Amino acid sequence: MKSEYDFSSSEQGKFYHPDARFHYPIYLEPDVEDFVTKIADRKNIEVQALVNEWLRNNIKLIQSVE
Repeated sequence: MKSEYDFSSSEQGKFYHPDARFHYPIYLEPDVEDFVTKIADRKNIEVQALVNEWLRNNIKLIQSVE
């Protein structure tokens, strides 16, 4: 690592995008991951697709009782 860096020719905000979206990684605990992986394998779909399906169903259920 250098002791000093020259930022005199840099452009402030060059990579800033106010409408950019950050995708949060979700980390499952081992027992949950094993369970979900087995079901996803049986259904021949990705774990992400299965988890999203379950979450959407839970959202619909919650919205139906509000």
